[in-house]
Amino acid sequence: MHISELETPALVVDLDIMERNLSRVAEYARAHHLRLRPHTKTHKIPALGKRQLALGAVGLTVAKTTEAEVMLDAAPADLLVAYPVLGPQKLERLRQVAKRTQVTVALDSLDAARALSSAGVDVRVLVEVDLGLGRTGVAPADVAALVQEVVGLPHLDWDGLMFYPGHIKGMSGEDEARVAKLRRDLHDVLLTLTALRLVPRVVSGGSTPLLFHSHTIEGMNEIRPGTYVFNDLNTASMGACGFQDCAATIITTVVSRREGHMIIDGGSKTFSSDRLATGGAGFGQIVGLPGALFHKMNEEHGYVDIRECTNAPAVGERVQVLPNHICVAVNLHERIYGVRQGTVEETWTVAGRGKLQ
Repeated sequence: MHISELETPALVVDLDIMERNLSRVAEYARAHHLRLRPHTKTHKIPALGKRQLALGAVGLTVAKTTEAEVMLDAAPADLLVAYPVLGPQKLERLRQVAKRTQVTVALDSLDAARALSSAGVDVRVLVEVDLGLGRTGVAPADVAALVQEVVGLPHLDWDGLMFYPGHIKGMSGEDEARVAKLRRDLHDVLLTLTALRLVPRVVSGGSTPLLFHSHTIEGMNEIRPGTYVFNDLNTASMGACGFQDCAATIITTVVSRREGHMIIDGGSKTFSSDRLATGGAGFGQIVGLPGALFHKMNEEHGYVDIRECTNAPAVGERVQVLPNHICVAVNLHERIYGVRQGTVEETWTVAGRGKLQ
């Protein structure tokens, strides 16, 4: 099937670009002796998890227990649930997953650790430390106390630390200072644990924006990038990749046009409503149409300002949109089409779509 035959809206992935992204990161991790445990939140597809594992990933990362169930089909040697697991249904689901592969769980409270221990699930544990994002994770000063509690609980095998530097978008200006503080705080945490003879086997961090600077963070030996598999406008605008590294776009059809604007057949049920982290008014970039501004969405309608465009497409013509945030967009689509030089070679069901529990 040719790409032009796909019914729109259609999320398509350039296979050449995706494969280059996967290989580049795998080679980087090997070169710097970093464990690679990619987060599958971006693609949500076991077949792509298998590709990451085949390239040397030590395991896969998920956020929720239902995602863990899905990613069992990739046959990972280790699944990290990078999210506290609380509630009887989730713990039972985790128990069943743990029968089929090694499971590691990240947590940041004694309550979560006790619940996991009481459920009798034999798992490895990473204690999450907050190194600046201000989301989940214990303060650096409180890490040692929580680790000591976890070590004493049955069924839990403390394996190390986890953090997510989502507050750092690059390596310039204020971000450079944030990275320096992260390095200092991590160094202090590791020094404290070592003094207590609590040496972590795994120190798991990393993100796509900081991906290729991971080797400069002393003490971290594992990375969990997710977005890198496809990349998106956000990643490119932060300088974490080039536009030539963005593999995923959404093909849409122009369904209406009048003076100064056109409507495409994709809105908030097709694209992420996230704005760019670097600022900007749009919800994505119209590929090959300079001056177009995708500025507004209803559920099924995308509003594109074309007042600054020459040769804007007519009703019935197609445009490709590079979305701001690909992870959320993937979760809105049932299928993704892998394309090479205009030909659809693969069709993947987004098996992890809607797996929120």
